[in-house]
Amino acid sequence: MNQSAKSPLLKIDDVSKIFHIREGFSTKEFHAVDSATVTIDADKPEILAIVGESGSGKTTLARMVLGMEDPSVGVLQYKDRVLAELSNKEMRNWFYKEVQPVFQDPFAAFSPLKRIDHYLYETVKNYKMVSRKNKEMDKYIDQVLQEVGLTFAEIKGRYPNELSGGQAQRVAIARALITKPSLIVADEPVSMLDASLRMSVVNMFRKLKDENEVSVIYITHDLATAFYAGDRVAVMLRGWIVEMGPAEQVLGNPLHPYTQNLKISIPTIKSSEEWKERVDLAVVETDEYTRTGCKFAGRCKHVMDICHDNIPPNIVTEGRTVKCFLYDESIESSQKEMIEPTS
Repeated sequence: MNQSAKSPLLKIDDVSKIFHIREGFSTKEFHAVDSATVTIDADKPEILAIVGESGSGKTTLARMVLGMEDPSVGVLQYKDRVLAELSNKEMRNWFYKEVQPVFQDPFAAFSPLKRIDHYLYETVKNYKMVSRKNKEMDKYIDQVLQEVGLTFAEIKGRYPNELSGGQAQRVAIARALITKPSLIVADEPVSMLDASLRMSVVNMFRKLKDENEVSVIYITHDLATAFYAGDRVAVMLRGWIVEMGPAEQVLGNPLHPYTQNLKISIPTIKSSEEWKERVDLAVVETDEYTRTGCKFAGRCKHVMDICHDNIPPNIVTEGRTVKCFLYDESIESSQKEMIEPTS
C-alpha cells in the first residue's frame, strides 16, 4: 500500500481500554487507558518517551500499539491501516515485520533450553530477509548485531544464561531490528539493568533513530532516561495523557501539577548533564481511576471547584498539550492559583 507523505506512521485517535471489575454483585468500569491521542509522523523519526507512575496505563497503551490488545473505544492506525481491521495474515506478515517489541526482561523472551542464535535464525527465515543459505544468514545477522555493539561470533552457540543482562537486551533489540522495522515499542527496556548499561541501551535507541530512521516508543518510569532519550515526552496519569510535548519543555518546565510533582522528586534537569538518579513512581491512590472530574484532584494543591465534577480539557499552550483547567482561558483568573515555574 502506497503511503502519502502526509500520512502519519502511527495515529492513536481518542483510544481507551476499559476493563470491568466485579465488586460483590456489581461491576465497575476501569479505564486503563482513557481517551489517549498521539501521532508519530512518518517523515520524521523520533523517540516518544511515555512516563508515569506504575499503573498509569503505559504498558496497556503499548500492548494496543503492538496489536496485543484491542481498544475498547477509538481507532489505532499504522500507516493508514486500522489495526482492528487487519487479518491475522496481514498482522503476521506485514504489521509484525513493521512494528517490533522490546520488553523489560530479555531473558523472558528466550527459552533457557534454546541457543540464542536459534531465535535470530528463526526471525530471518520467518520474514525472508535473506537467502536461507547459512553463510548469507550468518552475514546478515552479524551486520544487525554490530548495530547494537555485538558480533555473531560472540553469541553464536551460547544459551541465554551465558549472556549478561546487557548482552541479552542487546540481542533482543537486534532480533527486533532483523525485520528492518519502522517502529520499535520498548516497554521498560532498561529497568532491569544497572545505571551504566541503561545509558548504553538508551544511546543505542538514539543511534537507531538517527542512523536507521527507526521511531521508538520508549515506555519507562525512569524520568532520567526519558529526558535524556526522548524527543517528546507524554506523561500519563491513571490512563490519561496529562502533558505532552518536547522533552526539554515538559520535563524542564512542566505545567501540569502532576508533572510538576514528578519534577520535584528528581534532580534538577539541565540539558548539558546526564541524570544518574532513578525515580521509582509507586501507585498512590487507586480510587483515582474512577474519580469523577479530574483524576488528580485529590492530590493537587491547585484544585478548584470545577475540577471535582468535570474532566479537564486538553489545552495547547507553551509548545505542549496540558490536560488542566489552570490553562483554560475561559475560567476566571481569580479562581486559579497558578503554578509557579520550577527552577
